[in-house]
Amino acid sequence: MTEHAASTPRLKIALAATAIVALVELLGGLRAGSLALLSDAAHVSMDVVALGIALAAAVQAKRPATHRQTYGFARYEILAALANGCLLSAVTVLIVIEAVHRLFAPVLPSGALMAAVAGFGLAVNVGVGIMLLRAHHGNLNMRAAILHVGGDALSAISVIAGGVLIAATGIARIDPILSLIVATIIVVGIVAVVREATDVLLESAPGHAAIPAVRTRIVRVDGVVDVHDLHVWTIGSGTHALSAHVVLDDRKLSEASAILRGIDAAVRDDFEITHVTVQFECESCEPDTTIVCTQSSGTHGATVREPHGTFAKS
Repeated sequence: MTEHAASTPRLKIALAATAIVALVELLGGLRAGSLALLSDAAHVSMDVVALGIALAAAVQAKRPATHRQTYGFARYEILAALANGCLLSAVTVLIVIEAVHRLFAPVLPSGALMAAVAGFGLAVNVGVGIMLLRAHHGNLNMRAAILHVGGDALSAISVIAGGVLIAATGIARIDPILSLIVATIIVVGIVAVVREATDVLLESAPGHAAIPAVRTRIVRVDGVVDVHDLHVWTIGSGTHALSAHVVLDDRKLSEASAILRGIDAAVRDDFEITHVTVQFECESCEPDTTIVCTQSSGTHGATVREPHGTFAKS
């Protein structure tokens, strides 16, 4: 079973369980009159969408490319992430407005019910987190899902603590203060999601594959003299691409295939780049912007136009 195939059932379970937590916290927050619990329900809802995006990425990874979508459909998740960020931004503004209002006109919620509902959410989050942790096996998509579930667990712990304090002290302002804390967590998550999605759409180099480091690693491959026109970008979750012009010393064309395999293995193992396109150039070529080089050959001053080798490894 492939990595994506193995992750899909667990992501489905995580999605269903997290959606149940969001619904229970929503109903519990309304029943208890707790803005903090409603805020946490919004936070969990954000992670429901995030898990849905992770599941979509696992499913979309199985779809073959078409004549139009030559890289496949992985970027659907990026569009969904941006829509999710916009929706939750609006929800967060409403939470903050209501929290400020309750600071000046406190409403005492049921602390015991708050703690009980948040405790249920924490138990589910811990179970889901353990399930995903046992199955991630280096899968970036699954690791991101684990981080989302972990954030839900921390938020649930804060609501439990708040509910216990409210039940013990009767201080109503604890609830809106907690809701502002959870709103801050939501904003941090929104900023991270929107920034990552924007970087993908701008075809920025991923943080773990900075251009200088990638260039240095390719140059270390035996037979490579230099690298230029190097580009690294993200297609979708865990799928990164590279294109580059690589200058070689004088070698037979058949030897270039071995060098390509070395480059492919180096960037895959060190930077998790799985789609590599390389154009080879000979060391004696004059630097220019064309796809062929002109160099002198023979005793009669004739010129031979020798095409640069273009190789791709997917």
